[in-house]
Amino acid sequence: MTPSTALCAGRVAVVTGAGRGLGRAHALAFAAEGAKVVVNDLGVGLDGSGGGAGPAQRVVEEIRAAGGEAVAHHGDIATADGAKSLVATALDSFGRLDTLVNNAGFLRDRMLVNLDEDDWDAVTRVHLRGHFLPLKHAAAHWRAEAKAGRVPEARVVNTGSGAGLLGSVGQGCYSAAKAGIVALTLVAAAEMGRYGVQVNAIAPAARTRMTEETFAETMAAPAEGAFDAMAPENVSPLVVWLGSGACAGVSGRVFEAEAGRITVMEGWRPGPTADKGARWSPAEAGAAASELLAAADAPLPVYGAR
Repeated sequence: MTPSTALCAGRVAVVTGAGRGLGRAHALAFAAEGAKVVVNDLGVGLDGSGGGAGPAQRVVEEIRAAGGEAVAHHGDIATADGAKSLVATALDSFGRLDTLVNNAGFLRDRMLVNLDEDDWDAVTRVHLRGHFLPLKHAAAHWRAEAKAGRVPEARVVNTGSGAGLLGSVGQGCYSAAKAGIVALTLVAAAEMGRYGVQVNAIAPAARTRMTEETFAETMAAPAEGAFDAMAPENVSPLVVWLGSGACAGVSGRVFEAEAGRITVMEGWRPGPTADKGARWSPAEAGAAASELLAAADAPLPVYGAR
């Protein structure tokens, strides 16, 4: 494999959920830029059931066939042992770890009144705990390196969603988990900067198993020869840059990535404020809140999962 710019030459990248869709695109893109890649995937179905080694191994074979270096990891990264072994696989196979891309996830869409506890737990487990545990074990390694005088140029790219930024009808657990990932990103960026670790998040829109049925019209492939706006490969260049040394000084940021568009998302900021200097009565508080709402920007519309 001949790197196009060698942006990640010498780096080792771990990508979770890399057997298909966005994760696969990210893994191939990192390899194309010279990175050695750990391809993690359980090979489960869209709802998290089943499993198999095939998807991860096929991506590894694609990378190797193109001249790159890659190994597969089939552990469950939402468990402590699986996340620990993920980091160990990078260190044992390639001697270092530079970039962690947390991408694994699945859906179990339900309206809130029909949402079972087991579905809530399963979705938040893979998305939220599946981000926390790999980050925890990777960060522990990088902290140890920094304390030993080998400050890393480490990068973490988490995967949020438009659903986690603005909500999505029928996706209460998914939206809550993705919102939690954004908060986790901000905390990790603040805590880990002293150890040479930069942490950012993306909210991608692309054609994957999670979107091609739910948003079939939007995600449909274009006519032959036209730009495929929803191809997962459109998102990967930003992820590779965020996972490289070239993005020095960028941390605690959230980006939307869709088609040929990149947007820096700006989170909660203080808007109109009223201060009485004393306790409000309920009627007074309501009147003040109504005036503030009239002066505030209108909320953005709710849209589907990204």
